[in-house]
Amino acid sequence: MADKIRVWFDAEGDFLEVRFSDAAGYEKATQHDAVMERVDAQGQVIGFSVMGVSKFKKGNPLDAELVAA
Repeated sequence: MADKIRVWFDAEGDFLEVRFSDAAGYEKATQHDAVMERVDAQGQVIGFSVMGVSKFKKGNPLDAELVAA
């Protein structure tokens, strides 16, 4: 588990990003259309992003899996 996380929210873009590490990485698709995972060169998950955050209603959580290499 990360010691700290960084969270960004862009209300105009309706986009949320959470990072567990400042390491270089790239975005990778998940099985959920709204979620991308951020992985490092070894394929370890170092964060994730959610697009269209406002579409998710209270009481109806977003469920997605982040899969480490």
